[in-house]
Amino acid sequence: MKLNHFKNLGRWVATTLFCLSAITFVWQGAFFANNSAMAAPISIASGDVGDKVKDKAEDVAKGSKNLIRDTQDKVKDAASSNAKKVEKSTDSDSNVESKAKSDRNTIFKRADEDADRTEKAVDKSMNAVERAVDNIKDAFN
Repeated sequence: MKLNHFKNLGRWVATTLFCLSAITFVWQGAFFANNSAMAAPISIASGDVGDKVKDKAEDVAKGSKNLIRDTQDKVKDAASSNAKKVEKSTDSDSNVESKAKSDRNTIFKRADEDADRTEKAVDKSMNAVERAVDNIKDAFN
């Protein structure tokens, strides 16, 4: 489920950048002979579009982070539930019970690590989108 979300985010970012590039080249080519007539509309349009792209990317990043944390919580809940079931079904201080608790702790640790690593990847993607938008805006200013 997380992978599909990131695939969709990647497709959205790629599509947005492609469309911005296409719009940029069309505008540049249409008014190549008279650049002064083109300067103000591009600056305004690139700023508005750039801000919209950044806002949308921030919304997607927030949603992604919420999904990551929700998934982390569900993994931890499942690990706790399974460890409690094993504890109830075995004698006290059995090897199986201690193994279940050890597994639960390992799952907790990995869930935290995976969530942090995935959030860093989302932040990195978000920064790349912001840099690309800023570079496009700077090209027209």
